[in-house]
Amino acid sequence: MFRRRIAMTVSAAVALAVIVLPSGTANAATGAVTGLAGKCVDVAGASNANGTAVQLYDCNGTGAQQWNNTGSQLQALGKCLDVSGGGTANGTVVQIWDCNGSGAQNWVVSAANDIVNTQANKCLDVAGNNSANGTRLQIWECTGAANQKWNAPASGGGGGGGGDGFVVSEAQFNQMFPGRNGFYTYSGLVAALSSYPGFAKTGTDVTRKQEAAAFLANVHHETSGLVHIVEQNQANYPHYCDWGQPYGCPAGQAAYYGRGPIQLSWNFNYKAAGDALGLPLLTNPWLVQNDAAVAWRTGLWYWNTQRGPGTMTPHDAMVNGRGFGETIRSINGSIECDGGNPAQVQSRVNSYNRFVGVLGVPAGGNLYC
Repeated sequence: MFRRRIAMTVSAAVALAVIVLPSGTANAATGAVTGLAGKCVDVAGASNANGTAVQLYDCNGTGAQQWNNTGSQLQALGKCLDVSGGGTANGTVVQIWDCNGSGAQNWVVSAANDIVNTQANKCLDVAGNNSANGTRLQIWECTGAANQKWNAPASGGGGGGGGDGFVVSEAQFNQMFPGRNGFYTYSGLVAALSSYPGFAKTGTDVTRKQEAAAFLANVHHETSGLVHIVEQNQANYPHYCDWGQPYGCPAGQAAYYGRGPIQLSWNFNYKAAGDALGLPLLTNPWLVQNDAAVAWRTGLWYWNTQRGPGTMTPHDAMVNGRGFGETIRSINGSIECDGGNPAQVQSRVNSYNRFVGVLGVPAGGNLYC
């Protein structure tokens, strides 16, 4: 199918790796969280009052610096690490607050030593790269800088149905895609999850499973059940080069055809995805059809960061209750939605209904666009 997918602004918060814990680790661990200049994440004044500032301070072994990592929350003094006001903007400060299960308190410790708030998809950050005692901690786009690197106690994870805490087990994945191409491995998908730690890990268990089902249902439609790695209509291939972009089409006029689980297409999308994921996709788009983890990562890139012809990312649509229909609009709404191609929309909805059934959760409302 010929379609134009428009690349939107891409956040710098990319390529994060959720920690994979050693076999046998069953329970959350408690300990200090150390960072810039070897100093500790500290609750100011050792107060457990709601709204107490969280800061950088010399490590002293007190309870104000002992953090319990549950796998989705960081807790000290009986309260949770919390983004003030549930904000998502750069520079929003963090505090402690009564644990309430909100996205403002959902944190993932990554293998790259980032601590990521999954609601904002931003990193715990020392303001101004200042190592002085009392420097306030905040959230900021993940940059990989030293003021965002932390040594934290590992959690026992849990709650997921499969590898890396994914809510879809390998058996369920195989049930969803019984005739899939061997290229699309479950292990490749699990490896790719680390790029976007908020995916299928935000909100309630039902929300997480609905998001996973929604992503996989759209993938099912785009690839005919994970059968096709590349776009089948080769006559479309030359259309996906926009020479109006300053970087042109260095891989060739016909090199940017649809590939992977979301059928990434157009030179500007390959450029944006490559920049976000740290991969040379503009010059070597064939990576998407040759490496299963790369293919899955491009699908998750689109899902988590791109609005396409819609008004929000598919990830935001699912975690904010807008429903499956809004994900269709973000992926191919300019052609399928508002009566454009109801059969294609129905195909996606049918897969979604089947997949939520496999995962044992309701479909929710707003299934159509």
